[in-house]
Amino acid sequence: MSLLPNVSNFRFIVTPFTRFYSKTEKTNSNLLKLLKTMPKEPKHIAEAQKQRLRIKQKNSKFAPGKVTVQILGTGAKGAPRSVYLFSDQSRYLFNCGEGTQRLAHEHKTKLAKLEHIFITHPVWRNIGGLPGTALTIQDVGVPQIILHGPVELNELFPATRRFVVIRDLKIKMADCSENSCFVDNVMTVKYVWLTRTLPEETDKAIQVGTENNDATTSTKSKNRSSRKRSSSRHRNESEIFEDNTDYYAHERKKKRSKSRTQSQNPTESGTRTIQETAPSVTQTILKECKEMDLSICYICQLQPRPGTLNLNKCVQKGVPPGPLLGKLKNGETVTLANGTVVKSSEVCEPDDPGPIFIVVDCPSPEHLESLVNNPELKKHQKYATSDGDVACLVIHFTTKEIMLLPEYKEWMDNFPLSTEHIPVNELNSCMGSIAVHRIQHKLNMLSSDFFPLLHEKGTPFLDEDIDNHQSKKQKFDKEEMDKIKTDCAALLKISSRHVGGLSSYHLRPRKGFDSTSHINLDPLEYTGETMSLEEFPEALKTLQQQLVSSKTSLSSRDFPKILFLGTGSCIPNKTRNTSGILLQTSETKNILLDCGEGTCGQILRFFGPDKGDRILANIDAIYISHLHADHHIGLIGVLQARKKALDKLNIDRSPLHLFAPKQIMTWLNFYDKYFESIEDEYVLVANGEIVLNNTILAKSTKNGIQESLDLKDISTCLVKHCPNAFGVALVHKDGYKVTYSGDTMPSEQLVELGRNSDLLIHEATMEDELETEAIIKLHSTTSQAIQIGKDMQAKHVILTHFSQRYAKLPRFNDNFADNVTIAFDNMQVRLDELPLVPLLYPALKIMFAEHYEELEHKTLKRQLRAERLALAETS
Repeated sequence: MSLLPNVSNFRFIVTPFTRFYSKTEKTNSNLLKLLKTMPKEPKHIAEAQKQRLRIKQKNSKFAPGKVTVQILGTGAKGAPRSVYLFSDQSRYLFNCGEGTQRLAHEHKTKLAKLEHIFITHPVWRNIGGLPGTALTIQDVGVPQIILHGPVELNELFPATRRFVVIRDLKIKMADCSENSCFVDNVMTVKYVWLTRTLPEETDKAIQVGTENNDATTSTKSKNRSSRKRSSSRHRNESEIFEDNTDYYAHERKKKRSKSRTQSQNPTESGTRTIQETAPSVTQTILKECKEMDLSICYICQLQPRPGTLNLNKCVQKGVPPGPLLGKLKNGETVTLANGTVVKSSEVCEPDDPGPIFIVVDCPSPEHLESLVNNPELKKHQKYATSDGDVACLVIHFTTKEIMLLPEYKEWMDNFPLSTEHIPVNELNSCMGSIAVHRIQHKLNMLSSDFFPLLHEKGTPFLDEDIDNHQSKKQKFDKEEMDKIKTDCAALLKISSRHVGGLSSYHLRPRKGFDSTSHINLDPLEYTGETMSLEEFPEALKTLQQQLVSSKTSLSSRDFPKILFLGTGSCIPNKTRNTSGILLQTSETKNILLDCGEGTCGQILRFFGPDKGDRILANIDAIYISHLHADHHIGLIGVLQARKKALDKLNIDRSPLHLFAPKQIMTWLNFYDKYFESIEDEYVLVANGEIVLNNTILAKSTKNGIQESLDLKDISTCLVKHCPNAFGVALVHKDGYKVTYSGDTMPSEQLVELGRNSDLLIHEATMEDELETEAIIKLHSTTSQAIQIGKDMQAKHVILTHFSQRYAKLPRFNDNFADNVTIAFDNMQVRLDELPLVPLLYPALKIMFAEHYEELEHKTLKRQLRAERLALAETS
């Protein structure tokens, strides 16, 4: 017996959205009762916050005995820029690029102790991971986070509040005025401002509104700066409005006035709460900040710590166990029973005054003068008045291009040879993840066509595995990496480090640079784990025979290809990124369907940096299904990477077509106006203007767009998810039709839109036994998604957007037919090859047997629990 309601004929009607969908929908009283009684907030967060505060209060009186700098994101092409400072008490993050939270999850970095995030320069490569990281640390019970950096950061979370829902986390902004300090029991941090100093001949141009001249993301290339915008672009630019839509209304509490009132009142000196409502910084100030282009460097010094007590020396001096040891440890002089006087300095190690490290980010050549002449930074170079004032470490977020400049190299030469330098930029090549390679090597055993090995070569293989992978051309190129190291050292003319993922520098105790934590790939281990499974070798042999015999009957068109860049929902985990699908219609035409955080990095990891640039340059359209963060937060990163790729390849290409809900312009206009210029990289085509049978867009305009994309038609429909959520169908000039659901419950309108599709890509967030949860979250189950494919008579169905509980494999059921495919990250399949993919399923179930058995066990427990509840209600 089961309590799960029969929802086969259920039609959507949740009160906040009744105006959004048809008024003819009928109420399901069981669902409304469930929504009314379900818990509104996870209880674990409040308890975790209390426990965190208790630990903090206990440790706040002492300087920590262990402090380490860890390179979490190396800044390699496609990888985040992020450095984690952890002690045995607190955690600090310096910059937070896209993908930071995913690497933190994989490497078990304890975000529960994170309290402060320091941002050097407010550009996407430094802040793209902030929204996702904030959601993650909120969920693990962090009560408060303080942002340090330029004042523009104060507006980031208010600007994203519609799609980044911060409920239980207070976000405050530190006062980072020039030469001021932050102090706690771990360290003292001094803020050092770098501002632009422009040549006289360009001053006038800047004053009248010349664009922000960021060296790597905002500079306009000479051959593309005068591109003409389309008439539709001008129309959309005039539609400036505030998007007040609540995209998470079905998950929010109705009233939160108490918490909002509390959050608007500062509670600590030197910080101010980032408000959830009206912006706290005026538009005029934001414009001035963008023109000043402020970057903040951080001079960090650990708090002094008394030398530790050396017990061996105490024994030699005859000090007995007991209270005298405590006095000596506290710096006191004691007299023993025999009259011997023992000084603390005689039995304790030398005091640690606290080493100094510097975090620097010089974003453009115009900032160099501010950097090299800064008196605060000079105090820690060779001009230091004492050895204790010399920086032991400098972390460079400065881009590789700026580090090549003679002025920057000369500035670095002014540090003594004892100072270590760690670049966190494209001088590095390791993207920091083992998990994505591990699962790809395993899946590659099943099919090298569907699961090719990744072309990111910056993560080294273990030495013993190099020769075994030469045939697959995936070996770690030692000569290439040695050249990078040599170039890096020659470039800096001083001691410097080419860093891999998780490289560390131990500040206390002083052990210096530590490369033992570098990540390495071990393909023999990954494949060996699978081949050791009892039934797998035979299943693999059978699969290979089936693939060979089946391929002969299939056509061999190279395109279209579908590459899944992200197949998970809500937040990324180490094996499934958030939503992103690359539809390659030809060698030179790419369309991106949704764009979750880290999408750009996924492209570069799959294709490698060089081919990845060509793929990015050939993206002619991006489709955003709806405005939940896991579907569009990676958009800015892709726009910037595409522009950089076009500049690098010296290609003049029109702005891409951005198909999205028009409400996305509130966010994009804000970012363009106050952070970095991105408006010339896209032309908005509102999803609501190309609805099937109700197209508003002028026919000539739509035809022109379709022709440029080699499409016969592109149309959308509203689907049953959050407000302004759409599905899309694309009909190629070659005749095939691809439909993508976005996020949705079963939708009759999607069925009509996708009628007779060659391929339906449909979300399948939940397994069938979680149908009630799927209704609450406004998602589909696997059987519902498959049924939609049957209803629209789609030839093939690919299921994606799985709950992260299905990290490796979703649960199968009886509805899985020969035309149903399960998507994995980094799975690439040609349309003509889709009939082959279901052949992999028996081997997949053996490969991930442990994970699959766990899913089955959890399902059984849920069923038993439901039966017990039903029995209790009837008794």
